[in-house]
Formats: sequence, C-alpha cells, structure tokens
Amino acid sequence: MTPSAVARADDLRRLVDLAQEGDRDALEALYLLHFDRIYSYLHMSVGNRHDAEDLTTQTFLKMLEAIGNFRWRSAPFSAWLFRIAHNLAIDHFRATRRWQPEAEVPEPENDEESSAEDAALQSIGRRSMLALIENLSLEQQQVLILKFVFTFSNGEAGTILGKSEGAVKSLQHRALASLQKQVAQD
Repeated sequence: MTPSAVARADDLRRLVDLAQEGDRDALEALYLLHFDRIYSYLHMSVGNRHDAEDLTTQTFLKMLEAIGNFRWRSAPFSAWLFRIAHNLAIDHFRATRRWQPEAEVPEPENDEESSAEDAALQSIGRRSMLALIENLSLEQQQVLILKFVFTFSNGEAGTILGKSEGAVKSLQHRALASLQKQVAQD
C-alpha cells in the first residue's frame, strides 16, 4: 500500500468513526465520497435513472440507520455500502420483475480531460460491451461490473454479493468465457 493510500484509508476510518458518533459533517463527507460510485452501480444494475436515484437515496438512508453496526473487518467500508446497494437492487428486481435499460449509462467521472473523439470511441465501445454483457446472467453481470468498472477485489465483490471468493472467481471465469464466445461469433 502506498503512503497516500494508507493516508486515505486512515482518513476514511476517521470519517466512519466520527459518523458512528453522529457527526453530521462526517456523514455528509461519506455520502459525497461514495455517491457517484453507488449511483453508477445501481444505474448499471437496474437499468434506468429513476430507479437508480430512488435506490441510491435508500442506500444512504440505510447507511445512516445502520452505520453504528458497521465494524472494520476484512471488507472495507465501501464494500459494506455496496452490499446495502446490492441488496436493495435485488429487492427491487424481486418487486418489479423487470429490467428496462436506458440508452445512456452514466460514465464514471474522470478527472482527466479527453477529446470528443476519445469520448465518442469510449461511448461506442462501452455501449457494445454493455450489449454483450446484457446476454449474461444477472450474477455474471454484477461480478463483471464490480470487478472491472468499480475495481473491487474478488473478496470485496464476494462480500457485496454475499458469495465466496471462489464463487466470484467462477462467475467471472464463466462470464468472460461467454463474452469470448459472443465476440468470436460476431
């Protein structure tokens, strides 16, 4: 771990500790730190902006209600928060039994400027990849999103999905094999 990563981890630990004591500024800081990634994950999971906004709000409300129960164990705070979001998305699917993707999926924010041409190529590639991923099972989709979009480790993805690290590896392997077959057929 680099010194800056250690400093960020220590800062996050202090924020969580303060939030657990009821510090409103710390709660707001946690919200701001995680909002974009939670919203993007939920938007990719449920496929539409309206439901993603509702579920993001519910995720942070549940965070407020349960932050006192959070304990530092093997998984980081972000994995705990993504687990809340994942459970809400699953409940949403059970309640609605539908998935209606939007044409536009929000891009994760990037601090670096890019040209319009680069942005267009990324958008085309992203849409093509999303079209391929839609043919996978929901679990395979979620593993790929958590691993490659949000860069969670196998263990963290397992915590979020309620699966073992081995199950995550297996889902990832099957998903990538399926994608490889789809690309070869095209």
